Parts: sequence; C-alpha cells; structure tokens
Amino acid sequence: MRIAMLYTRLRVEERLLLDAFDTAGFCVEPIDTRSIVLDPANPDAWSAYDAVFDRSLSLTASINIGRVLESFGLRVINPTSATEVCSDKLRTTLALERAGVPTPAVRVALDPESALGAVGEIGYPAVVKPTVGSWGRLVARINDRDAAEAIIEHRAALGSAQQGVYYVQEHIDKPGRDLRVFVVNHEPIAAIVRTSEHWVTNTARGAAAANFALSDEVVALAASASRAVGADLVAVDLLECPRRGLLVNELNHSMEFRNSIETTGVDIPGRLVGRVIEIAGSVGTASVGGAS
Repeated sequence: MRIAMLYTRLRVEERLLLDAFDTAGFCVEPIDTRSIVLDPANPDAWSAYDAVFDRSLSLTASINIGRVLESFGLRVINPTSATEVCSDKLRTTLALERAGVPTPAVRVALDPESALGAVGEIGYPAVVKPTVGSWGRLVARINDRDAAEAIIEHRAALGSAQQGVYYVQEHIDKPGRDLRVFVVNHEPIAAIVRTSEHWVTNTARGAAAANFALSDEVVALAASASRAVGADLVAVDLLECPRRGLLVNELNHSMEFRNSIETTGVDIPGRLVGRVIEIAGSVGTASVGGAS
C-alpha cells in the first residue's frame, strides 16, 4: 500500500503525521505541491498510489491538484468537494443550513449599500468576515452604523473580488470562549476549549487552550457538521449561544493540532493517520486511470 502526503511546508503537524505513519509501519511519500506538474491526460505518475493525503497550506494547490487527481480516480483525503466547502464560509453556511445543523444567522451582499442593509438586518453588533480566510484574519466586529460604514467603505476600496462579497454574521455573545472538536470519520475524538479576553477566541490570536470533556450534545453536533460537509478529517468550531445553545461556526479541513495532543491526552496524529490508512486500504491498489 502506498500513500502520498501533499504539503507546502513541513510544519510540526506534518512531521508528527509522518512519524505516525512510520509507527504504523506504512509507506508514505511526502510530496511538495510546489514541485508538482500535472498532465490531466496522463495519470501514470500517480498510478502507484492508493490514496493521497492533502496537508497543503495552499488552498489553491489543494483544490486544483485535488481536482486533477480525483479525475484520475484517485482517492484524496479530504475529498476536494469537502475542502471547497470547509474553506469557504458561505459554502459552509449553505451546507449546514441544508443539513439542519444550527449555525449563526448570516446575510450576504455584493454591494456596499446592500452590505449596510445586511448589517442592519442582522443587528448590532455584527461580524463581517471574508468568505475565505483563516486564523481570524480580517474578521471585524461592527458595533454601530459609523463602524459599519467605515469597514464596508474600506473593503470596497480594496477592489478585490473576494472583498466584494460581504458575509455578515450574527454576533454570538459567547462566554469568552469557544470549542474546537476534532472529528475523524464523523466521530469526535477530542475537544479543546479556547479562552480569551478578546472576542476572537482563536489560538493564533493568543487564546489559551484546555481540554474539554466531550458531551453527548457536542458529539452529536460535531458529527452532524462533519457529515454535512462530507469530510473524512475535520475540526469543528462551536459557539455557546446563551439563547440558542451550541452553534457550529466553522469547519477546518486541514486542522492544526500540535498543541492539542498533550492538552487532550489523545494521539490526534495517530488517529488521523489510522483513518488515512483505512481509506487507502479500502480503495485497493492501482485503481488510478481505470487499472485494476
């Protein structure tokens, strides 16, 4: 059995995953996405692999390489469709709404004037986010009309297509924390609580992480969110709303976990690798390009 692992940079997470593959006794070939040249008409270079584990930091690389490899019949983990949904906040919202998974209210506008109306519909305070982004970057809480006008005018002046989509989300008055749940094959395996004095409770922004004991409610909600986006491996971020209870905020298709292994006491890379090996084994050898 042969597995390829795509990467952009070998961070701590990727090195831990390689160690976990080695511990499991399975051959994995790390491939830098920057070195890849794909011929959409010729799958031969990839026919030796049973599955490809995507750990690229580049969303563009993940989606475009994934599309080509899947056209060859190769199993990509996560599926490109799941990566596309998880990486786009609007697509995530649509998937969760279709599945009946509770999530914060959202309005979407494509014009600055309409965006001001969208913020007014949601009510102050509101949160404006780029539809694609991570680590809490360019996320803004809008407390009043003056702030809304300033932020929307600034985004309009940037002129990019991405900034022209105004994703306005209900602000959740959470208790100074949020929850991140690690899910493997739709089964939550561990969770952390991220606490901060700042309203953005993201560890990349300085939030402190601690273990969170999985409850039946958290397990059910995180599993439902994973199924809604069709992910093999995903981190689900939950908000505790004082009015509506637990809500799914976002999903991360290429989770970071270096600081959560000791925190939770769970071998997260081992569990991720175990699922990748399981998927590769179920695919069978040399299915790429129609070979058997």
